Amino acid sequence: MAVSGTTAVGEDGQLVAPDDAYAQTARCIEIIAAALAEAGGSLDDVVRTRIYLTHIQDWEAAGRAHAEAFGQRPPASTMLAVQQLIDPAMRVEVEADAVLEPRDTKS
Repeated sequence: MAVSGTTAVGEDGQLVAPDDAYAQTARCIEIIAAALAEAGGSLDDVVRTRIYLTHIQDWEAAGRAHAEAFGQRPPASTMLAVQQLIDPAMRVEVEADAVLEPRDTKS
C-alpha cells in the first residue's frame, strides 16, 4: 500500500500548524496512520517513508516527529529539500509505503 502526498491538513481541509515543521510532520503521520488503519494496517507495517521539506533547516524537527511516531523500529526513510509545496505555508509532505497482509475477502 502506498500513502502519497500527505500534507498537514485538518478535518476541515485547512492547513494545520502553518510554518511549524514538527507539528506538520506529526499531522502527516497521523493521516498516514488513519489511512493504514482503514486498510487494516498500522504504522508498524510501514517499510519506507519520504519526507519533503521546503526548508532544509527543518530536518531536525521533522526527524524528531518521525522518530516519535515510529519508535525503535523506524522504516527506511529519505528526507529531501524541495523548492515549494502547493501552499507556501506547507513546510512538509510525507509519503509512506507499507506492506499489509492480504485481507480475507470471503465473508
